[in-house]
Amino acid sequence: MTSLPWLDPDQLWFPSADEALDDPDGLLALGGDLSTERLILAYRSGIFPWYSDDQPILWWSPDPRCVLFPEDIHISRSLRRTLNQRRFSVTADQAFSRIIRLCASTRSEGTWITDDMIASYSALHRQGVAHSIEVWNSKGELAGGMYGLAIGQCFFGESMFSLETNASKVLMVHLAHQLQDWGYRIMDCQVESSHLLSMGACTLPRSEFLSIISEHTEKKPNQSNWTFDWQWNRPEA
Repeated sequence: MTSLPWLDPDQLWFPSADEALDDPDGLLALGGDLSTERLILAYRSGIFPWYSDDQPILWWSPDPRCVLFPEDIHISRSLRRTLNQRRFSVTADQAFSRIIRLCASTRSEGTWITDDMIASYSALHRQGVAHSIEVWNSKGELAGGMYGLAIGQCFFGESMFSLETNASKVLMVHLAHQLQDWGYRIMDCQVESSHLLSMGACTLPRSEFLSIISEHTEKKPNQSNWTFDWQWNRPEA
C-alpha cells in the first residue's frame, strides 16, 4: 500500500486531492485535527473526514464524486403526491444540535460522527458555516434532517436521516429548490447511493468536481441568511 502523509496538527495543509489512493478509493491522508480552519480548507479542497473512534482522523476525496446540481432534482410521481399532501414542513438552523446527534444515533451500521466531530461541526455552525435542515411532521415532531457546510455557492452535505417515510426525500426537494433560488451551483453528496441517484444526483470525475468547487466556493450566493422560504405549490401531475 502506498504510504500516506501524516498531517501535523500545527501545520495547516493537505496534499492535492488527486494524490488520493484508488484502493481504498479516495483515502488521502491521516492525522491532523478537526479545527474549523482545517475543516473549511478540507471542503474547499474537495476533501472530507471520515473515520471511526478507534482510528486516526482519515481524510478522503473519492473519484468519482457524487453530486446534485440543484436544478436537476427529480420528483417522482409518488413523491409529488406526498408533497401535495403537505404532511411535512421544512426549516433550517432550528435544531442543529438535535440534527447532528440524530444523524449519529440513527445509523444502524454505526457512525463516523464522533463526539469530536460533533464539537467541531457545532463550532462551524456557530460561525455560520455549518447548517441543519429539519423536517417536521404535522405534530411538530422531527421526522428527518440533514447537516452540511455552505461555502460560497457550494453546499457540502454531510449526513442525513429519516424517521418517517419520504421525509428525507421531501427535505431534498426543499433544499435543492432553496439552494437554486439562492444561487448555489452544486450540492456535494460525497458517495453515491441508490437513494441519491433516484433524486437526480450524478457522479462526476474528481477533476471536474474540483474545478467546479474551486470556482464556486469563491463566489457569494444570493443570500447568506439561512431562512427557508421556498414552498411547494405544484399541482398533481
